[in-house]
Amino acid sequence: MASPTHRLIAAAVDICIILAGMGVFWVVLLLAGDGIPVSRQTVPVFALVGLALVVFYRALFCLGDADTPGMSMTGLHLVDFDGRRPDRHRRGWRQVASLVSLLSAGLGLVWALVDDENLDWTDHISKTFPTVSE
Repeated sequence: MASPTHRLIAAAVDICIILAGMGVFWVVLLLAGDGIPVSRQTVPVFALVGLALVVFYRALFCLGDADTPGMSMTGLHLVDFDGRRPDRHRRGWRQVASLVSLLSAGLGLVWALVDDENLDWTDHISKTFPTVSE
């Protein structure tokens, strides 16, 4: 089973990839105009673009039935409680469960620090967890 630190490193890699996508968005805006106007009206648009990138990134690997680059680079892969690779349906539940974990002010993620098996709410709800590849 992956430790919270191992998971954090994989998540950091995935976040860097999403931030790179956001950077590409900003560069396109810069090249297309006279700069990036930052105002009360544009900040929500930029936030929505960032949210859309996160949703698209997560959906891509969920629907593709694959592990994220962060998981692959850190030697992790997702399995269900029976040790099998989860199908799209189970991966979809994992995405919903991760939203629940985040919307609870991160309490679902912090749960892994006190759980005997280092499982967070996402793992318990979806009945899947990341493990170190053998």
